[in-house]
Amino acid sequence: MKRGSLVALGLMAAALATGALVLVTAAPAQAHSAIASSTPEEGEILAALPEEFSVTANEALLDLGGQGVFQLQIRDASGAYYGSGCVSIVNSTMSAEPVIGDSGEYTMLWQVVSADGHPVSGEIPFTWQAPEGFEPAASVDTMPVCGEDPAAAPTEAPAESAGSTFPWPVIATFAAAILAVVVATRAARIQQRTRAASRLDPPAQD
Repeated sequence: MKRGSLVALGLMAAALATGALVLVTAAPAQAHSAIASSTPEEGEILAALPEEFSVTANEALLDLGGQGVFQLQIRDASGAYYGSGCVSIVNSTMSAEPVIGDSGEYTMLWQVVSADGHPVSGEIPFTWQAPEGFEPAASVDTMPVCGEDPAAAPTEAPAESAGSTFPWPVIATFAAAILAVVVATRAARIQQRTRAASRLDPPAQD
């Protein structure tokens, strides 16, 4: 095998290992969307009811045309819920009608589906200070589902999707590294044999 071919094989193996490493570092960054802003914001003290409760992601949301996966729920400190459970999806924003009870500590629970198809969820705590004359809405004991009776079977709160945990990128990296070592070792052995053979060959006769 010529020296140029050995060098090419070594470079190819190194490129494979580098590509696998790039996949490992890039995969977590592409896995999920992130919330860029919300109404209310985390820890905010609301003294007036906003036009809507909402969360806005850093990329367009995957609108599946249904209300089941996307959720925006308001829950008070006692665990009671407010609103109809219906949401609206426009580009990267999910919103719901602003329905809330008496003054107190609340949590806005949200769940969206990012453009890559992964469900992402979280919680945003905030404080509500109702203005004078505000009429609190009635609460329900179970999480409301859009278009369904609140007295129906309870719905579990949105939870972070675990997703696939099998470490394919890590396996790819190790496989590429092993391939690089095998190719480099084989190239070194072939080069040693070539050199040994050249020493044993008799000088050419004129």
